Amino acid sequence: MGQSNVNLGALIGSRICHDLISPIGAINNGLELLGMSNEREGPELDLISESVGNASARIRFFRIAYGAASDQPMGRAEVVSIIKDVTKGGRLTVAYGPMSEQPRWAVRMAFLAIQCLETSMPYGGRIEVDCTDGVWKVTGHAPKTNVDDALWAWLRNEDTKELAAAHVQYALLPAVARDAERQIETSIDGQTLQISF
Repeated sequence: MGQSNVNLGALIGSRICHDLISPIGAINNGLELLGMSNEREGPELDLISESVGNASARIRFFRIAYGAASDQPMGRAEVVSIIKDVTKGGRLTVAYGPMSEQPRWAVRMAFLAIQCLETSMPYGGRIEVDCTDGVWKVTGHAPKTNVDDALWAWLRNEDTKELAAAHVQYALLPAVARDAERQIETSIDGQTLQISF
């Protein structure tokens, strides 16, 4: 996948997320108004509210992971907020280490790495994101892992298996890394998995 294909795909991802976030926000605002008017209460409203919150969190995450990247800085508070919302109520916790602003392209790669680890940690666990001296390490710790060697081969540019849509992050991360002139390195050591770039 060349740079033009990656950029085109990223622009498409940005456009989809941009177009979806407005109606999701409008539904959320409507639910808040309903809640304030006390016209409707109960488990149905709670379920709708929870679903809208989950959809909004995913769109914010996908907008970074699959959208167009740049050198534009992203503050820690924004990144932590997105991670907190997308993992809320799930089995996975993510600790984001960098304290200073980071370029959007690097956060994008970290988000894609988080998704790769999440797939290999179906029973949950903890993911730690660290950046020291410009080297990013995204490390997963889980009581039980399920690593598909054929998927991880994509991270090493050994694409031997056709990908399902749910696993596109394994192909996109190395393509984005090439465009950023970064090398992806992986490590699997028992219940600890790591992707660095």
